[in-house]
Amino acid sequence: MKKALLAATVVASALTATLITAPAANAGHRSAIPFTEATVTAAADGSFTLKWKARGTGRVEIKANGKVVAKGGARGQAVVTGLPAADRQWFDFKPQHGQGLRLADRLIKLDGTANFRDAGGYRTSTGQWVRMGEVYRSDALNKLTSEDLAKLRRLRVRTVFDLRMQDERTKDADKVPAGAAYVVADVFAGSGSFQTMPRTPDEAVKAMIDAERAMVSGEGGRKAYAQVLDGIENDRARSVLFHCTAGKDRTGWAGAALLTALGVPRETVEADYLASNDYRRAANDAILSHLPAQQAAVYKPLLDVRPEYLNAGYEEAEARYGSFDRYLEDGLGIDARELKQLRKDLLIG
Repeated sequence: MKKALLAATVVASALTATLITAPAANAGHRSAIPFTEATVTAAADGSFTLKWKARGTGRVEIKANGKVVAKGGARGQAVVTGLPAADRQWFDFKPQHGQGLRLADRLIKLDGTANFRDAGGYRTSTGQWVRMGEVYRSDALNKLTSEDLAKLRRLRVRTVFDLRMQDERTKDADKVPAGAAYVVADVFAGSGSFQTMPRTPDEAVKAMIDAERAMVSGEGGRKAYAQVLDGIENDRARSVLFHCTAGKDRTGWAGAALLTALGVPRETVEADYLASNDYRRAANDAILSHLPAQQAAVYKPLLDVRPEYLNAGYEEAEARYGSFDRYLEDGLGIDARELKQLRKDLLIG
């Protein structure tokens, strides 16, 4: 390759074109939302599977487009079919007692992306929930179609944070919705690390772990993630979108940092992080299928997301700052007032 690879995450990007305790959100808060679990999963045939668990309520009613589409007890599952086409189908989960939830399938289906999804819809350790439809995460936007851009306008995407390096931005320039602010937040800006290509699978894994650590403690990473979290907290006219090329590493840490700051449990954050393996499976398999077996074995760790990668980020935050809360304050400049406002804006219950 003519240009040295700045980071292992960028290797994977080019081919495609924790452990500390989560801080308690609003300590002492008692949520008014009885749901302990609630999900919406869209199927290829247009149906939706709804699942829920709620405490202290004997009946749950779910509406879509103002009409009741499912009913059940405190725990239930339903498959809903025959709904009209929509940019995004929303479901209102209404318990007999307590506050309800408005949820949709996490994936936003666009022709030009594979890993565009909602960052919300998760329950915190205090029983609050992260609002959906406020913050999105994605892979590269350079292949968005006019129909995709129109959908993003309808989804109120107002600010786009581009976490990629300059050569990525130049080669595959973002397409953003009309009227949306475009902000460069280059995670690896100024970094001189990771100048050589891994030669073995073990070297590839190490490169990914080192890259994750650099995202946390590197100057470019600190500045970029501060921009993203500040932008989310300051933008009252959301929605906000952050992305890199594959939407899994630089974007993955942005999503993990946001959810952890909001008080989402560690295991939930990890599950969200690892979901990129599912959303990107077809694209990754296509890449690996065109490589010789030995080369594919080296590249697979670069295309994956793995628990040890995410753990390295959390471990780096604790090693450098003493705790994740200190990382937010000392590393990213997110003080207690800003964190309180962020939770107020993005949490319900």
